[in-house]
Amino acid sequence: MAIAYIALGSNLNQPVQQLNAAIEAMAVLPQTQVLAVSSFYRSKPLGPQDQPDYVNAVAKLQTELAPLALLDALQQIENQQGRVRLRHWGERTLDLDILLYGQLVIQSERLTIPHYDMHNREFVIVPLYEIDKDLHLPNGLSLSDLIENVKNHQMSLVIQNK
Repeated sequence: MAIAYIALGSNLNQPVQQLNAAIEAMAVLPQTQVLAVSSFYRSKPLGPQDQPDYVNAVAKLQTELAPLALLDALQQIENQQGRVRLRHWGERTLDLDILLYGQLVIQSERLTIPHYDMHNREFVIVPLYEIDKDLHLPNGLSLSDLIENVKNHQMSLVIQNK
């Protein structure tokens, strides 16, 4: 069993409902259990600014699926929800990214873990910290240290999960 953290994001076709549907779909993946889900946060897009704000969250999973099998399952969920990706860093119906998978470091053509540049993204660090304050990244960085870099974030709370 491994603990995996999944970033969820959407800014098209009712983003809150997109994230809720994705969480429900992850909960029924084989050999996988959703352990925690952060609150939902509204954030400005990283890419072109002529698109709607995003709704973002992070889910903590316990899974027996191997990293690539988990990636395939997440991509299937994206596709089942009618994933739309119009341009690079543009608007999306649903985006599911593996942030961390245990303490593994993977650099392959299909998958990079830890997720590229996650430590600089407030829409990842804030919800990740909300569900696991004691987490350490594979490189030894603590989430407690990283949260200091984004403590003045500009995100707004959409839905608070307990």
